[in-house]
Amino acid sequence: MYHNTSIEPSSDMNITPETLEKHIRYLVHKGYMFLKVSDLLNFTQPIKHIALTFDDGFEGNYTYLFEILKKYKVPATIYLTPEIQTIRALTPSQIQEMQASGLVEFGAHTMTHINLTKVDDDTAKKEIVESRKAVEKLTGVPCLTFAYPYGRYSDSHIEFVKNAGFTTAVTTKKRIVKFSRANPHELPRLSISGRINMVQFYLILSRGRYKL
Repeated sequence: MYHNTSIEPSSDMNITPETLEKHIRYLVHKGYMFLKVSDLLNFTQPIKHIALTFDDGFEGNYTYLFEILKKYKVPATIYLTPEIQTIRALTPSQIQEMQASGLVEFGAHTMTHINLTKVDDDTAKKEIVESRKAVEKLTGVPCLTFAYPYGRYSDSHIEFVKNAGFTTAVTTKKRIVKFSRANPHELPRLSISGRINMVQFYLILSRGRYKL
């Protein structure tokens, strides 16, 4: 789980293009197959595989991430928040160019990056359903995967996501578990901070965390 990619100082929410490329180069060298999140449901090959995800839809994902994906010919999933106001977001033309490349899958992340547990069910359902429609309008293809903002959700939100037509959903739960097709709407992710070094990156991949 990543967020922004830019030349701004490294932080929990931002990773520099140079560091991100080191991560991807390492994964390629180790023989990982890169998948989009929605591909996980039907992937059965007994080989190492990984899905890169980027939350919120920062413009840096086009300016920097997209160039790295093209260089290494690996896919990624970006979760869009179509009406987010707090970041410099991807433009419709950038989204469409990335979609047309075949390297980027766009998922939904609610309309406004709302904490679903802080609003009533009608509002939560509308944020989920409308975000899928908005992403599909931007990309011209079905939107099949969802990310819970802040990782906050309840059982009722899982049902809203399922009923909206999403086949997978990702959380911010930081752990490594065996993939279960019986529960694809609560997928954990390994959170990657821009501040970590390569030793810590390796520990996250092998343990799910780098702190003892």
